[in-house]
Amino acid sequence: MIFFAATATSPSFFDRLRDIPADVWLKLGLGILAIIVVVIVLRKLAKMNKFILGFLVLLGLTFLGFNWLYERNEPAWATPFVQAVAGFFPAKPGK
Repeated sequence: MIFFAATATSPSFFDRLRDIPADVWLKLGLGILAIIVVVIVLRKLAKMNKFILGFLVLLGLTFLGFNWLYERNEPAWATPFVQAVAGFFPAKPGK
């Protein structure tokens, strides 16, 4: 009988779902959509010529690295490497 009394006073599962704000549902939906898009893109890239894919990845990482060196906006984990290499490349004036 105690179980029935406890469940009668607590809100139902659907009542708790209704209390979740709409922006949480939007972020959850966008996250699921992003995962689906990443899986589709990775499946397409798996069919691509590996040499061209490697070249494109290298090119993208090079642009990212030079942006970090010039702007000095690298993440904290990359700061030791960027700090060591930054002396060899030009930096943004004032940085």
